[in-house]
This record gives sequence, C-alpha cells and structure tokens, in this order.
Amino acid sequence: MSTKMLGLILAGGKGTRLGKLTQNQAKPAVPFGGRYRIIDFTLSNCANSGVRNIGIITQYQPLLLNKHIGNGASWGLDGLDASATILQPYTDNAGSKWFKGTAHAIYQNIDYIDSQNPDYVLILSGDHIYKMDYEAMLEAHIKNKASLTVAVIDVSKKEASRFGIMNTDVSGRIIEFEEKPARPKSNHASMGIYIFSWKRLREVLTTAFSTTDDMLDFGKNVIPYYLKSDERVFSYRFSGYWKDVGTIGSLWAANMEFLDGGDGLNLYDRSWRIFSKNPIAPPQFVTENARVNNSMIVDGCYVDGEVDHSILSTNVDVQRGSKIVNSVIMPGVKIGKNVSIKYAIVGENAKIGDNAVIEGNKDKIEVIGNSEEIGVLPDEN
Repeated sequence: MSTKMLGLILAGGKGTRLGKLTQNQAKPAVPFGGRYRIIDFTLSNCANSGVRNIGIITQYQPLLLNKHIGNGASWGLDGLDASATILQPYTDNAGSKWFKGTAHAIYQNIDYIDSQNPDYVLILSGDHIYKMDYEAMLEAHIKNKASLTVAVIDVSKKEASRFGIMNTDVSGRIIEFEEKPARPKSNHASMGIYIFSWKRLREVLTTAFSTTDDMLDFGKNVIPYYLKSDERVFSYRFSGYWKDVGTIGSLWAANMEFLDGGDGLNLYDRSWRIFSKNPIAPPQFVTENARVNNSMIVDGCYVDGEVDHSILSTNVDVQRGSKIVNSVIMPGVKIGKNVSIKYAIVGENAKIGDNAVIEGNKDKIEVIGNSEEIGVLPDEN
C-alpha cells in the first residue's frame, strides 16, 4: 500500500490487576501460552499486516520488555525499511516527560512520529491476545475518508457495561461514545485500537497541550472531542478472537482456551504466525514415571510427575510425585516432590518446595509471584 502508516504500541501499563505477576515487569511482558509474551501478539500482527515501523512506548518496569523486544529482529523489524524503536519517558530543559495518559504519551513522542513522516498512525495496546489484519482496517479508514477509525468487537449486552461502547449509524459512523455505560445502547465495544490521520491528530494534540492538559487520554478526552467537533469517526468491526488479559482470571482462561484449541485462538496457522524471542533450551525430557494428559510441555522442561490439562513453559522442572492440574506454569519454575498444584498460575522462576499445596478453583485462580519461594526448595537435578 502506497500510504504510510506508523504503528505505536502503548506498552507502559503497570497491570495492577495481575498482582504478583507484574510487580517487577510491565504487563505486556507477562508470559503466555508456553513460549510467548503478551506483546508478541501485537508485534506479530504488525509484522503480518505490513506495518514495518513501530514505536513501543514503555514506562513501568521496562527492563525485561526492552530486552525481549531488542532490535525487533524476532519479528523481522530490523531491516533497512523496518524498525522497532523503544520510546521511554525522558527529561529535557522543559522538565519531565513522564506520560500522564495514552494521548499524552503520543504527544510526548511527536518528534519521533514526525521523523517517520506518516500519513496515518495506528495506536495499539500491548496487552491483548488476538490476531488482526491492520491493513484491512486502514483500507476501511481510507474508504470512509475518516479522521479516526476505532476497532470494535461485539460483546454480549451483559458484558457491554465493562467497555467503552461505540454507538453507530447504519453506515458505521460513530455518533456517540459511552464509557462503561450502566444501560448500554449497543454492544460495539472499543478494542483500544485506533487509526488516526496524523496531520489532524497532531493539530489537535499540539493545540490542546499548548493551552491546557485536558487531552490526556484517547477514551476520556480525544474521542469525545472528535465527536463533538463533528470529525468523521468510523467503527471497524472485528469478529475474530480477542481477549483483554488484564486480570488473573482472564489470563488463565485465555491460556486454557489456547490449550483447548477452541474459540478461534489458533496459533498453528502458518499464514499468520505469532513470532517471539525465545531462549535456546534443550529438548524437554519426560521420564518413565511421568504422566501427561492434554498438556503443553515446552523446550527445556523436565517432568517426573503428573501433568493434566496444563501448560509448562520453557525450563520448568517437575519432580516425582508432583501433580499439576488446570494450571499455567511460567518459565524457569522449579517444583519439588509430591507438590499439588491445581487451578493456579505460577510466576517466572518461582521455586515450590516439596509437599507444597497450591490449589484454587475455576472462580478463584491461585497465583504464585515471580521468583517467589514456597516451602523447602527442591533439589537441583
């Protein structure tokens, strides 16, 4: 496509609802599905959609996320006509550039955006699990002569009050935006994915921040301003798998859906691959004592216990007599002998001692934090 679109991923969120899993890392860096991190989905969507230049805006605990992204090579974003640029807060003669909101983060990076000279900017979140063709969304944006296009997904009326709801006319033009309405008029939920015509957005942001700071957030400020100003704001309907994994329950559920291969979350589709940066690990080893049923065992794992309907990420060690059921075990976890883990998420590099019991249920998933140590630590192999 001859038009130029720049991708901007908002990846600075703390993810407080994920509790222990985000105490020392940003939410987009949380592992998912055995060998991925959450941000891999947004980055891979960009790569598969032909969005070759991407700015990743980080803020909270960015070290692991920055290391994971590197120069973007894992997603093919390191060529002469491609780049993955980490954008972090900074200070200058005018003072601190700490990001106060989603739109403010874009404003603070105007110099970077101008250096890319885009016609359009694609604003994305780094903490959703989905596969989406952004080029098709851009085609709709251009066809509608839109100033802003908002991706929406239809949710149940019962769930609609949890989202920003876009009410549209028959042409798909957005005529009203309601943030988490008690009585929603439609079920078109915003996915937090926007395409803006850059020239107009730049004008709106620079004008607002030259006089005040009431244009901090896209949902609370920018979209209502565009609608009030009678800008051409259109919805783009998306019907595939999409999940906000911002809570322990939704993160666990999305992992289980991936394991079950249902609900459209197919990560084995070679035409739309999800790429990641993975460490080199030896093959997994499952002993003659082990029992594995309907589970994913990733490279580097040693299993001498029982694993049922669970995901074991890279370099997980499960000693004899331990039983893992309906759980997600993140990379580097060491599990001792005769441990029982059910309906749980165990964070990266945690150590679970012999005879420990970690049991939740479908309505309340138990969580062990990153590097947390429980009980008497297991012996090394």
